[in-house]
Amino acid sequence: MAKTTTGRAPASGTRRTMTAAARAAAKRAERGHREPTAPEPTVAGRTVLIEAPKNGWEDPPEPSLESFEEFEENAPEDGGQPHRRRRLLTAVLGVLLVAGLVAVAALGWQYWDGRKTESARAQALTAARKAAPVVLSYDHRRLDKDFAAARTHLSGDFRDEYGKTTKTVVGPTAKKYRGVVKATVAAPTTGAPSASIVSASPDRVVVLLFVNQVTESTQVSGARVDLNRVRMTMTRTADGWKVSAVDAL
Repeated sequence: MAKTTTGRAPASGTRRTMTAAARAAAKRAERGHREPTAPEPTVAGRTVLIEAPKNGWEDPPEPSLESFEEFEENAPEDGGQPHRRRRLLTAVLGVLLVAGLVAVAALGWQYWDGRKTESARAQALTAARKAAPVVLSYDHRRLDKDFAAARTHLSGDFRDEYGKTTKTVVGPTAKKYRGVVKATVAAPTTGAPSASIVSASPDRVVVLLFVNQVTESTQVSGARVDLNRVRMTMTRTADGWKVSAVDAL
């Protein structure tokens, strides 16, 4: 009868195989339960150059967020040479535009001022022709009326000065010697105008007039004719052009 023996060797091999399989399964389970690692944030829109090591590398490294931040810090603030040129061109064009606007405004003001001055010349000359006979004439028989009429053509300090002079000097003398003075603007002759403009601005015009004055009094035999040149300064006021000064030349 044959003897049956139980061997340990096969059992030990089986146990080792099962233990290895269990360890492998445990490792796979452990890897399966590991939390996934968050991917590195990506930045798009830039190209970053990374220098390779001297000995090279098998797989090029992927750019990291730190590489982009370093690139942003080292990037030129003005966006590079083309952007600087655009900014310079814009500044030059802006200066030229402002200069052009200033020139146009200056020319416009000169034109407007010139038009006002031309209008002032015509208006002041007409007012001077009308005022001269009234201001430079009087009759001892109606002094108050003549002096009052003259003052309507005067303005400012000259009006006050005229009032004082006629009251203290001209009036008493005219009454004493029965004086009568009649002034007229001379008629223009060939090549010699009877009135001309010495200087002019929009609010002030100086006029030169040739005035004939006929004087009668007890001190004069008959009538005396005086040919005078009178410079009248005309000033623009709220009531029109008025005489602000009279000078006999």
